[in-house]
Amino acid sequence: MQLIFGAAGAGMPVDPDGFSVKTVAVFEQAILDYHINDSLVQEPVNPFAERTLEYQLYLKSWIDTVQWHVEDEVRRPGIAASYGLELKRRIDRLNQERTRMVEAIDDYFLEQFRCVHVAAGARINSESPAWAVDRLAILLLKIYHMQVEVTRANAPAGHRESCRDRLKLLYEQKADLCQSIDELLEDIALGRKQMKVYRQIKMYNDPQLNPVFYQT
Repeated sequence: MQLIFGAAGAGMPVDPDGFSVKTVAVFEQAILDYHINDSLVQEPVNPFAERTLEYQLYLKSWIDTVQWHVEDEVRRPGIAASYGLELKRRIDRLNQERTRMVEAIDDYFLEQFRCVHVAAGARINSESPAWAVDRLAILLLKIYHMQVEVTRANAPAGHRESCRDRLKLLYEQKADLCQSIDELLEDIALGRKQMKVYRQIKMYNDPQLNPVFYQT
């Protein structure tokens, strides 16, 4: 299997196992970079070249990390209704951006696999590669924040021990998901599974599809 992980036509070929390892590294870098300042209003400084897969993965993880913290903030006790609505609208925009990034990553895979001969009877996976990668991005955020809880000095009795057990499970999920992603890419590359993508049809932000807009 030859996947270009870098600038189109000039990237480094990697095998399926290498893909998940490299993807995790990019996601973790974005998460760590965000938490340097830990601000909802900061803009990402993407260290990767534009039009590369790494660039898209970094930006996708940054969007996820911002949304994680906006979701925390909107649940702050005693939050003003106007501020809460502002945050909810921001969550909607972030969800839209997240979907756009996932579909861009799937476009990358579609291009990579467009010449693959699909075997007769090849199966279709329940989700595309990019949506599996999306789950990996969220899982790494869970791991980061669970690690924070494991070491939180002012945690109540038993909290850190409980979080340590949860962290162990999250690491197990990470290993299984990485393996599953690499195996899916290998199956697609060898024609054992079809690379098929269904675009997310978001209706609530579309003035033509949301009756709140067109009946106003």
